[in-house]
Amino acid sequence: MKITVKCYSGHRVDETPRSIQFDSLVVGVKEIQDQWIGTDHRYFKIVGDDDATYIIRQDTVSYDWELTFYRQAKDSPDK
Repeated sequence: MKITVKCYSGHRVDETPRSIQFDSLVVGVKEIQDQWIGTDHRYFKIVGDDDATYIIRQDTVSYDWELTFYRQAKDSPDK
């Protein structure tokens, strides 16, 4: 699923994600739990301000962002 990501840009562009957007829903990044580089993508495992866990990735050629994993917060009333 393609998403829009707002990032902090320090020494490089799109250094770390600050929020992710799905259509009109915006989720702030509460914590970056992990990050790694694959062959052609950069990955971030984050906890959103909704306490859900997300894994997002950025294509290193096109710079497009995608959601690759989502886990709802355990105590969420929507379970």
